[in-house]
Amino acid sequence: MDPRLLPEARDAVSARLGQLTGRWGPTAHAQVLFAPVVDGDVLPTTPWRGLTGQVELVVGHTRDEQRLLSALTGVLGEVTPSQAALTAEVFGPDPQRYRDAFPDPEALYEVVRSDWLFRMPSLKLAEAQLAAGGRAHLYELTWSAPGMGGVLGACHGLDVPLVFGNLTAGQPALLIGEPGPEAEDLSRQMREAWVSFARDGDPGWPGFETGATRLFGGDPAIAPYPETVSREIWTHAPEVLDLPSAARRA
Repeated sequence: MDPRLLPEARDAVSARLGQLTGRWGPTAHAQVLFAPVVDGDVLPTTPWRGLTGQVELVVGHTRDEQRLLSALTGVLGEVTPSQAALTAEVFGPDPQRYRDAFPDPEALYEVVRSDWLFRMPSLKLAEAQLAAGGRAHLYELTWSAPGMGGVLGACHGLDVPLVFGNLTAGQPALLIGEPGPEAEDLSRQMREAWVSFARDGDPGWPGFETGATRLFGGDPAIAPYPETVSREIWTHAPEVLDLPSAARRA
């Protein structure tokens, strides 16, 4: 796209946003161009409500999920206080607690959006699995990718080339850059864990019923779930990632 057209495109998106908010809810503010829809047939309910616990899960997220999306939308490093405040109001179940915990606008914007779209749904899924009588293994990718100048940290999509061992080809591999021994070793750890889980039901770390989370970073670590502030804020939240329903869209 011609960069000169970006301001006009953003104005058009903003104008359309008001029309879509009532139909799509917070998803419209997230600038997500598609989302799962609870239609009562293919997707009868949100995943964390529909779990029966019969299928064991490995579920997790990256530490800096939003950072890649911020880069793609041109706000990385340029988040304004008003953008951060609006993000907390739209996506945060307790905006004031978020603002108190993350006074820096860039951090507030990134954490709230990471929580709403990726991190808290992953946590909620693991908790719902346990509540349904099943087993879940939770992980967080904490390794900061050196690619793209290293500014994206442990961003959304970074786990894809690591899990599949594809460190040199395709768009996700651009996040890694030139793969060194650290990337290769981390990829090996993740591939072994996924294969072990598929084969034996054990990825190599305790189930989440123990409170353990596998942190995939420079050094292997098993620790309590690291995003404690976010978890506390969302503990009493009525819903995580309120998926639009077919009825509301109509």
